[in-house]
Amino acid sequence: MPPETPAADRPDASAAPTVRSLLERTATVLAAAGVPDPEVDAELLVGHVLGVSRGRVQALTVMGSSVEAQDAERVRELTERRAAREPLQHITGRAAFRSLELAVGPGVFVPRPETEQVAQFAIDALRSVPTAEPVAVDLGTGSGAIALALATEVPHARVFAVENSPEAFVWTRRNVDEVGATNLRPVFIDLADALPELDGTVDVVISNPPYVPDAAIPRDPEVRLFDPAAALYGGEDGLDVVRVISRVAQRLLHPGGTLVLEHGELQGAAIRALLTADGWRAAATHRDLTTRDRATTALR
Repeated sequence: MPPETPAADRPDASAAPTVRSLLERTATVLAAAGVPDPEVDAELLVGHVLGVSRGRVQALTVMGSSVEAQDAERVRELTERRAAREPLQHITGRAAFRSLELAVGPGVFVPRPETEQVAQFAIDALRSVPTAEPVAVDLGTGSGAIALALATEVPHARVFAVENSPEAFVWTRRNVDEVGATNLRPVFIDLADALPELDGTVDVVISNPPYVPDAAIPRDPEVRLFDPAAALYGGEDGLDVVRVISRVAQRLLHPGGTLVLEHGELQGAAIRALLTADGWRAAATHRDLTTRDRATTALR
């Protein structure tokens, strides 16, 4: 038998865990569950429980700081939820989008980093409009991420955020209220019937519509199990809602106005052909930072 460790040298089982040990344990559990970027999610979960930023979590790790037992238990509980592939944003209740931090949860599509670049096309187009109060419409706004980015980054614009899901519109209104964007008006209506009072006066229409083909079940459990189906699936070829948006945007935009559409990486050619057949000019597809086709723009 190995000699017994002297009592003075034994680890104190009652000692408070450190931030480092908590992070390591959390990341190990998440990695075993197949969570992408488990170290990042571990830092964000610990930061959420401690009420500090990810950068502060990293600093506390270097400092060897300890964690209260109740906080460590709370991290463990949230780690189990994330290991079951519940989206991190549902667990924390927050999602970052450009300069914003938005409230999200069940019933609304979680905004993605790649959409931040798509929003930039609309922001640039709005900023280039030579009027005192350019007008933008976000069709299918969901959490309000795109519309709020436009409203806060182009504060002299008027922005309309259209949504027809009662579950999602709750989050739209909450985020508009939290951000305090007085130049943004949320509108609960089907996008096909949206805003006839603005016909022919809008400068920019943008949408991140449902574009996943019905038979193409998303691979990631976070998307497949938690994002609302109405925000994902767009018919047999994924373009049913895009066809509606093409007609609605033609009605809303004045000649020379800009349409911005997010879509899947294999849909650029089909969307350019669709828009051109509908009479749009200068349809062009743009790649995201991973070099995948991500957005198509066109002129009315």
